[in-house]
Amino acid sequence: MATAGPHNRHNGGVIPGSVLTKGRLLVATPPLDDPNFDRTVVYVLEHHHEGAIGVVINRPTDESLEDPLDRWEDLQAPPGSVFLGGPVEPDALIALAHAKSPVTEMSDELSPILGRVASADLTTDPAIVAALVKSVRIFRGYAGWGPGQLEGEIEAGAWLVLDAEPDDVFAPAPDHLWRTILRRQGGRLAWLADAPNDLSTN
Repeated sequence: MATAGPHNRHNGGVIPGSVLTKGRLLVATPPLDDPNFDRTVVYVLEHHHEGAIGVVINRPTDESLEDPLDRWEDLQAPPGSVFLGGPVEPDALIALAHAKSPVTEMSDELSPILGRVASADLTTDPAIVAALVKSVRIFRGYAGWGPGQLEGEIEAGAWLVLDAEPDDVFAPAPDHLWRTILRRQGGRLAWLADAPNDLSTN
């Protein structure tokens, strides 16, 4: 699996790397040398001993869906574009759904992640999915880590592990999501939201 993320960064009181992060947020701490992940927010789809997978939820693109996937356009959460989920498998499309009620069991249409966030099968009829969800968001590519790699990056201070609110993945203003999530934490993390791009200027 291709990997992503920084190393050897300051530790900002991050949750220990042994914590499982599925269904939680990885919030990049500034400054980040890797432009793929500078000030990104990653929603973790899976995390176990073999590694972790997530999608960047604050990088909208100008890409729109093409036939036959344009059938999903009416379900897309604003701003209604495809998001850059990460640098791994850029030809792959991943759909996350904001379900009307918690998803606890796998079906042909939805696979549970946590609470009301589920993955949606883009090969199914979106009209069937529409009865189950409020909206969907579609990502191109994903972020991936090998065994122990994400844990190491968290311990090095590259990522803050924070609880996700149900609307984070489908936020209507994703460009502001990194700062919004930090500000709602309060204390020193709220201050971090206003950190300049070049910390040496602070």
